[in-house]
Amino acid sequence: MDAEFNVAYITLDAYIQVHKYRYLYFVIMFVVYILILCCNFTLVFLIVVEKSLHEPMFIFIAALLMNSVMFSTVVYPKLLIDFLSERQVISPSACLFQLFMFYSIGGSEFLLLLSMAYDRYVSICKPLQYSVIMRNTTVTILLVLAWILPSVQVAIPTVLHTSAMCSFKLKGIFCNNTVIRLFCVRPKAKAIYEIIILLNVSLIPVLFILFTYTRILIVSYQSSRAVRRKAAQTCLPHLLVLISFSCFCAYDIVISSLDAYFSKTIRNNGSIANADYD
Repeated sequence: MDAEFNVAYITLDAYIQVHKYRYLYFVIMFVVYILILCCNFTLVFLIVVEKSLHEPMFIFIAALLMNSVMFSTVVYPKLLIDFLSERQVISPSACLFQLFMFYSIGGSEFLLLLSMAYDRYVSICKPLQYSVIMRNTTVTILLVLAWILPSVQVAIPTVLHTSAMCSFKLKGIFCNNTVIRLFCVRPKAKAIYEIIILLNVSLIPVLFILFTYTRILIVSYQSSRAVRRKAAQTCLPHLLVLISFSCFCAYDIVISSLDAYFSKTIRNNGSIANADYD
């Protein structure tokens, strides 16, 4: 019976003394998840209700907040179930779905940050053309692309994970890129395509954001104090979010590549921080 159970499900093998501290873990993560939901939904509600906030910048902020809710929802409910379960397991299909959602929503985060950077660039560097460039149509296109492009790109390698699994023990508390280590065969073409996805949804957006902020910095330095203050107030929080999320993504890549060299505690702390950085 146990042999059949192990073949049908993937065991999440990174939990630390979960049977001893399950209720403590559950309460902490439940409170964190509820706070994430309440804070983000409250801010989105205010943006929707207050007509003065119906501007591109606040629309992108609302989109980021909703993206944060989806990102957390991919991880937290399964964590809460696992804390109260005798076995911390997941089916292969559910694991691949969690993998797909985790990285497609993560890619959307970068593209939404890119859209915000473009909005700030036009607002500060081309203020006279702002109303013409950042029309409702432009905002809608940016939002749709931010959510569709990563999903399409991440879906292709996820669907192509059709080879048999040689291992059913995952070194993690949820399904991230370490899942690929469970498969018997990993084609080189798929590995190359995954690198291309990484460039498209993370590196290229980050480089574009850095370019826009360089331009904003130059224009602000040459402008009045009021323009510099506006640039600092609107761009600094955005830049801090970009830096923190980029660090967590780099951490996820390093852990996935060198997981044998890291303890369960280090892997888990990074994974949880990645899920609730917002």
